[in-house]
Amino acid sequence: MTERAIMEKVQARFGATLLASYEFRGQCAVTIRPAQLRPMLEWLRDDPEIHADWLMDVGGVDYLGFSPADGSGDDDREWRYEVVYQVYSMKHNHRFRVKVAVAEPDLVVPSVWDLWGIANWMEREVWDLYGIRFEGHPNLRRILCHDEFVGHALRKDYPINKRQKLTSPSENILCEKVEWA
Repeated sequence: MTERAIMEKVQARFGATLLASYEFRGQCAVTIRPAQLRPMLEWLRDDPEIHADWLMDVGGVDYLGFSPADGSGDDDREWRYEVVYQVYSMKHNHRFRVKVAVAEPDLVVPSVWDLWGIANWMEREVWDLYGIRFEGHPNLRRILCHDEFVGHALRKDYPINKRQKLTSPSENILCEKVEWA
């Protein structure tokens, strides 16, 4: 099944709830609201023709200051952030991309860690670097930045010259002296 055929199935099933759908250089994607995320990903995973049994990636995008490539001026989207899910079917060897529009001030998306265990780590990374919270996540804490880090480093309004000092070692890290024989 091609990505276009998957997109047509998604449009037939979720058409009224889609914010956007498009194809660019042979890759298809849809943009949805957070409330549609779990139903859509469960359907993509469980539909026998699609069988998207592998969550390849979860990433964040900050569109602050984005200007479309066509030179038409400012971006007209109503949301600043997107969380992007790339799913893949090992059985059918096809992939599909789902983007979730996340508007301020409520930067919240439902967690999918119970659908794919690897999402646990991927969602932590998006939260750490973009500040988007995953509702229902069992252990949402920093994964790349240290616990005392202030802000979210991949937001476009994060000051690139800001210096952050680690004032004390984390109490969560236990270091033991290891003696080698």
